[in-house]
Amino acid sequence: MNIILLGPPGAGKGTQARYLVEERGMVQLSTGDMLREAKDSGTEMGKVVAEVMAKGQLVTDEIVIGLIREKLETVKANGFIFDGFPRTLAQADALGELLEFEGQTLDAVIEMEVDDEALVQRITARSTCGSCGEVYNDITKPIPPNGKCSNCGGTEFKRRADDNEDSLRTRLMEYYKKTSPLIGYYYAKGNLTRIDGLGEIDTVRGAIAAALDK
Repeated sequence: MNIILLGPPGAGKGTQARYLVEERGMVQLSTGDMLREAKDSGTEMGKVVAEVMAKGQLVTDEIVIGLIREKLETVKANGFIFDGFPRTLAQADALGELLEFEGQTLDAVIEMEVDDEALVQRITARSTCGSCGEVYNDITKPIPPNGKCSNCGGTEFKRRADDNEDSLRTRLMEYYKKTSPLIGYYYAKGNLTRIDGLGEIDTVRGAIAAALDK
């Protein structure tokens, strides 16, 4: 099963992807992670990525598709979670063509719907464990009183520099301009399922599971 998680910054895509990896044996394909991994890999594709990034240039869609192709052909998994790609209609077309070429299908697109104002409140209160990435929130899930991560016991917590209201609103506008057309694109294809991305983590988790089990 191959799926796409759609949603604006802070909607919780990373958190839900981790559950799918743990519970279903899927592999998360995060564009950022793939680029960093490729840059340090020493492969031919990795050298291309390293050169482009060293020049401060934007990585092309062709390069990202090439990295995804490598994963599809070399990694054994019970499916892939596309996180951060596609972001545009052109990328969606390219991904569809790649999956068809590889004899695979796109089985579901999960849109994590959010209310912008509630999202701003959530994200500006967010911090993560510096060791394992567990997400905390000052309001809904504060750091334990003992100062230790409930997942790994780590004691260092970080806040992203861009987790402030002005930066987040800029990121939201960028998302809606570039990525929101994908919602109509996948709805027309019959792939799209919408869920409330601002529910409790386990509630969202259950909604995603129900959508995938149909």
